[in-house]
Amino acid sequence: MNTDELTNRINYLYKKSKEEKLTDEEILEQKELRQKYIDNVKRNFRAQLDTIKKV
Repeated sequence: MNTDELTNRINYLYKKSKEEKLTDEEILEQKELRQKYIDNVKRNFRAQLDTIKKV
């Protein structure tokens, strides 16, 4: 799942949770997707930091 698909699904579940109650499976999926998103952000940030060279 790419970043756009991941964000779209997270947003969908968030909006759905505001309109109605999520199922237990959806709550678990939302939690896992959020963690994947956070892990991706951390990995990308770490990669950016690794490219910085001290002068």
